[in-house]
Amino acid sequence: MPCEEHRDRRSAGGRAAEMPAGGFSLSALSGTEFEAKITPTVVVSCIMAATGGLIFGYDIGITGGVTSMDDFLRESFPTVMKKKHEIKQTSNYCKYDDQGLQLFTSSLYLAALVATLFASYTTRRLGRRLTMLIAGVLFTIGAILNGAAQNLATLIAGRILLGCAVGFSNQAVPLFLSEIAPTRIRGGLNILFQLNISIGILFATLVNVGTKKIHPWGWRLSLSLAGMPAALLILCALFLVDTPNSLIERGRLEEGMAVLKKIRGTDNVEPEFNEIVEASRMAKEVKHPFRSLLRRRNRPQLVIAVLLQIFQQLTGINAVMFYAPVLFNTLGFKSERSLYSTVITGGVNVLSTLVSVYSVDRAGRRMLLLEAGVYMFLSHVAIAVVFRIKVTDHSDDLIGHDWAILVVVMVCVFVFSCAWSWGPLGWLIPSETFPLETRSVGQSVAVCGNMLFTFVCAQTFVSMLCHLKYTIFAFFSVCIIVMSLFVLFFLPETKNVPIEEMTERVWKQHWFWKRFMVDGDNHHVIVNRGKSK
Repeated sequence: MPCEEHRDRRSAGGRAAEMPAGGFSLSALSGTEFEAKITPTVVVSCIMAATGGLIFGYDIGITGGVTSMDDFLRESFPTVMKKKHEIKQTSNYCKYDDQGLQLFTSSLYLAALVATLFASYTTRRLGRRLTMLIAGVLFTIGAILNGAAQNLATLIAGRILLGCAVGFSNQAVPLFLSEIAPTRIRGGLNILFQLNISIGILFATLVNVGTKKIHPWGWRLSLSLAGMPAALLILCALFLVDTPNSLIERGRLEEGMAVLKKIRGTDNVEPEFNEIVEASRMAKEVKHPFRSLLRRRNRPQLVIAVLLQIFQQLTGINAVMFYAPVLFNTLGFKSERSLYSTVITGGVNVLSTLVSVYSVDRAGRRMLLLEAGVYMFLSHVAIAVVFRIKVTDHSDDLIGHDWAILVVVMVCVFVFSCAWSWGPLGWLIPSETFPLETRSVGQSVAVCGNMLFTFVCAQTFVSMLCHLKYTIFAFFSVCIIVMSLFVLFFLPETKNVPIEEMTERVWKQHWFWKRFMVDGDNHHVIVNRGKSK
């Protein structure tokens, strides 16, 4: 592919190179512009690293289909199997309301939450590449355990290992992508991670369609095939080199210089290299990064990162992706028909993520989030109306053909809207806003927040469906209004802003967040630096 040369302002690791005591950018002082090209090495490296999203997506897509399979329920959750076929005794909304079944889905995310804290250490000390390799190995072992499980305990143990892998992968991959990508296409390359999540979901739903016809062990094959995306991640990680920022941070200066020249497509990297070295030195002076993360100047990034993870789950996207077959079964779809509908939504998810890759660096982050909010709100309202009209507690009649088409279309509209906005941007925005000294721990907090609320969503959605019935979609609609208002008033635009300039050009210019950017520490650093000159 042709290499487009452009001027790209960057500092350490693609993050704001700030003094430990305050948000003070080295680049803002030096005014240095670093030469960079969009090289094949950068593009290929990002594509290979983004395969870490496949393992997350495969798990999201596989669990809903497996938990709707009679063979799986008969062997692992016989009480759910009984309720599923006792139409007159059990409400249609409550067929799958079982805490053990929900724990099978949600345990992965609780494990990922804990693993992320350890992943923060490995990404700093061992590097991004090795952290991805660890993720691939853990996911492979978890897949083997799940496929061979003879009881619920083994299933949960396998899920915990899968969760650890997801925690490590979701910590390392977005950081790798943001650090290595040139500014002008940073958003698109970062969203490759979300694209791989979407592809993993689609692949998993296709696997479920095939394995459902294999009795009685088709569900085992579905769970075991998680080893395929894990093996791909391991293979890609073996051929990757770490980011220059990670190498320099770990004292491998010569190797960092060589990698920097390779990914920038030029030998003129000494200014950028020197800034990375200096920023890395200053970052090492921060002995307690978690404590630094809580300081006033880092509060805007922290608040936005955490709220984005909460809001991402409150859209209802993971509830729909986890339990799409369950949802369609509740509407009266036969099992095979519900899986085919899930394949359609999975395909829409992939196509929409491609739209986001193309548009995120053109339309901007805020515009995508706000526009998607309108479509997600309308689709949730429409789904709630259909459930209210057509789904009764004990009817076993199939939903009519026209209504079935309407439901699938509305679910696709919802998935399409979320997949170009809250899905990928929930990962992108935190990865590009934290300053150098809190980069790793900031990403850990973001991933922990995502895993925590994904766990809550996975553990409660079926129970909420049972008790709230169609009003659960009204609940999601209200949440979408709230989060859209937050974006409108409190989320600044970060499109095409070099990461090292976020403090100066974004946070210090925002009507609300700028009050957190001026404190005694910042003033002290600037004054002292001026005197030293």
